Amino acid sequence: MPTGSDGGVQPTGGAARSELFPHDADVGVRGVGPTLEAAFEQAALALTSIVTENGNVAGETAVTIECEAPNEALLLVDWLNAIIYRMAVDRLVFGRFKVRIDGTRLHAEAWGEPIDRIRHAPAVEPKGATFTALEVRRSDDGTWTAQCVVDV
Repeated sequence: MPTGSDGGVQPTGGAARSELFPHDADVGVRGVGPTLEAAFEQAALALTSIVTENGNVAGETAVTIECEAPNEALLLVDWLNAIIYRMAVDRLVFGRFKVRIDGTRLHAEAWGEPIDRIRHAPAVEPKGATFTALEVRRSDDGTWTAQCVVDV
């Protein structure tokens, strides 16, 4: 995916996009999309873009991720932390996500591959999604934004 002038990963076409925003020694991740699910998918792409360029990741391995939280903001933190957990434990990096949200439950498929230190050249290792700058909201135009700061 192309990189925007702010360093965020920009999708080709459509209103969905992922972005990084600065925050002291950590990194903010933001997903924007026409639906809540799309915003969560884009936030996940922003998360993985701090590790490697998303275009460098083949989607050969699929994993299922499920989580539940009492509200959308906490669900975002749980979702991103579940991805961080799977990257660390399974030694995978992801490049594509499909999210389905049903009330307080999230069910997702993530596609990626085993991390290759040479090809992926990981920049940083995300430690965890935080409550800092945590926001999940729907704009007046119907666009969803999902963001928080990730500890690196």
